[in-house]
Amino acid sequence: MNGGFEYREMLGPAANGLSVLAWLAARHRHSSEPVWRVRVAAGEVSLDGVVAAATDPVRAGQCLAWRRPPWEEPAVPLGFAILFRDESLLAVAKPRGLPSVPNGGFLEHTLLFQVRRLHPELVPMHRLGRATSGLLLFARTHAARRSVSAEWRVGGVEKEYRALVRGVPRPARFTIEVPIGPVVHPRLGSVHAAVADGKPACSQVEVLSSRDDRALVAIRIPTGRPHQIRIHLAAAGHPLVGDPLYVTGGVPGPQPGLPGDGGYRLHAHRLALRHPVTGGRLELECALPPELRDA
Repeated sequence: MNGGFEYREMLGPAANGLSVLAWLAARHRHSSEPVWRVRVAAGEVSLDGVVAAATDPVRAGQCLAWRRPPWEEPAVPLGFAILFRDESLLAVAKPRGLPSVPNGGFLEHTLLFQVRRLHPELVPMHRLGRATSGLLLFARTHAARRSVSAEWRVGGVEKEYRALVRGVPRPARFTIEVPIGPVVHPRLGSVHAAVADGKPACSQVEVLSSRDDRALVAIRIPTGRPHQIRIHLAAAGHPLVGDPLYVTGGVPGPQPGLPGDGGYRLHAHRLALRHPVTGGRLELECALPPELRDA
């Protein structure tokens, strides 16, 4: 059981004229109006620090908060390894199955929560999907965060992944340039996928080995769209083995899973960037997990 969490929001002009219950039901549709009514009646919702009633009016500039009671989080692997640490940066190896940051019912069972038990100042510089393993980088200072963020914006950070895909791509080296944007998803409303009018995206792929109509590939991504590797390899006709969401063509299947569902094999293998203090080139690697090393 975790310690619960308080979600806060500063209300904007759209809140004017609404009640507490009407705002919560309209704004936060992950829960129904009856559910919000129960939460408000239980005293879990406050307005400017005072316990709120369902009919209390709200207006722009007020702070609305929901104190979620403690809940049992799904069991996940909580261990991680430190790959690099200095006064500016921390790089760790995230296990497959551990969420990077709080989301979707996960709070303390996340990599961010676990690493902050050692270093409370850490800020993640990127994210990995729950089922993706490998190297994740954190900044330890404001200066390091600004520097790495600037490097990311101008393409100064090199990212390389390993993935297990269906079929053996030919040729052995190729580039995928398929735009990525939102498409309809029956359970979420929309997810990112391959679409003609999406944002530009580029993935550079190299086949490393193959066996039994499967291949281990290296992927470098100069761009960083959501689920880019999964979408691009599926768009190229080689979806990740076990991917519950994306099928050939780079779109959700007829009965798609959720983006966070496991099953696929994807690993953040290498990260290279300019060090925020020394200016030298910093190259980091995370060893492959057994299921990819054996491939």
